Amino acid sequence: MFNVKEIIGELLGTFILVLFGCGSVAVAILFGEYNSIFQIALVWGIGVFLAIYLTRHLSCAHLNPAVTIAMVVSKRMSARKIPSYLAAQFLGAFLAGFILFLLFSPSIEAYESANGIVRGTPASVETARMFGEFYPNPGASAEVTMPLAIAAEIFGTFLLLLFIFALTEGCNVGRPSECMTPVFIGLTVTSIICLIAPLTQAGLNPARDFGPRLVAWMTGWGQAAFPDSSGGFFWVYILAPIVGGSIAAMFWLYVVEPNMKKRDQGCECS
Repeated sequence: MFNVKEIIGELLGTFILVLFGCGSVAVAILFGEYNSIFQIALVWGIGVFLAIYLTRHLSCAHLNPAVTIAMVVSKRMSARKIPSYLAAQFLGAFLAGFILFLLFSPSIEAYESANGIVRGTPASVETARMFGEFYPNPGASAEVTMPLAIAAEIFGTFLLLLFIFALTEGCNVGRPSECMTPVFIGLTVTSIICLIAPLTQAGLNPARDFGPRLVAWMTGWGQAAFPDSSGGFFWVYILAPIVGGSIAAMFWLYVVEPNMKKRDQGCECS
């Protein structure tokens, strides 16, 4: 069954998250306005918590297929909601990517002209990375194989979901107040991006990657938007975050949460 309110929440929230996040990458590339990964990561984090504040009373504010699937794995949401949540998230990300293309299209053309970049050629990855992610990060000097990229995305999404569970679980007495939870989730995203963005641009979210990447593919980048002939974009940016989130869900469900609920045993550091 489709819940219109939840669909609106996931679509709108993912749109805001991707608009601000990918927008910061576009501004960094086209105008040189950000001088470090931390600055871009901070904008991503702000986009995350603003999107959650905006939509958490419409939907569960997952804004990420990996989060939605992890919530199902952890038995916090019914599996029948997966299709509507994922469809809304991917559509929201696609619309955000399309708006960014319209907004920055003249600037992208000017940048390509000034730097001798022909859209659709391998060199146009330099501008395509405003939309989808690539490994190794074209803006960094890291050496990254596909297995390492997959591991980085699994680990990064594992950390993200671990903190989401910790920040929202009622049995965690150390969690922040409900009104501050979105801020800490945003800061978690910022911290994880700072850790793994030099390797993979820190996807962590299949909708955030595929929606804007599809926009790039449709608007002239073509195969340059999917440069890995061995399907790396799917394994690294679609499957790996889902795997990482699911592992975190099982780890939380069967290891962390049961021990958090053992309150009668006390704690020596209290």
